[in-house]
Amino acid sequence: QVDLVESGGGLVQAGGSLRLSCAASGRTLSGYSMGWFRQAPGKERQFVAAISWILNTYYADSVKGRFTISRDNVKNTVYLQMDSLKPEDTAVYYCAARLGNYDYGYDMHTWGKGTLVTISS
Repeated sequence: QVDLVESGGGLVQAGGSLRLSCAASGRTLSGYSMGWFRQAPGKERQFVAAISWILNTYYADSVKGRFTISRDNVKNTVYLQMDSLKPEDTAVYYCAARLGNYDYGYDMHTWGKGTLVTISS
């Protein structure tokens, strides 16, 4: 089983940038598709972005053109570069993993504990 630990959250002004990292331990990420999800206060968790093990990328419409997901299988780490941040991006961001391929709506198998991102207006 792979264990996931997110980092990089914090407080940023609207229009700013943050890069989240998700470090995996326990086993290599090769063969895993990886994703980022977020949950704002009082709302359900929602999909943000994903990258399959063959490097296809997927984005929620709300973040397309502003967020970029990437992975470094040597470092066993997945990243979420977030630019042009908006107050509505405020949420706890979770990293998740799925053994095998990915497409929109696929379930993830393993989750991290999350990192808080707060965007001030």
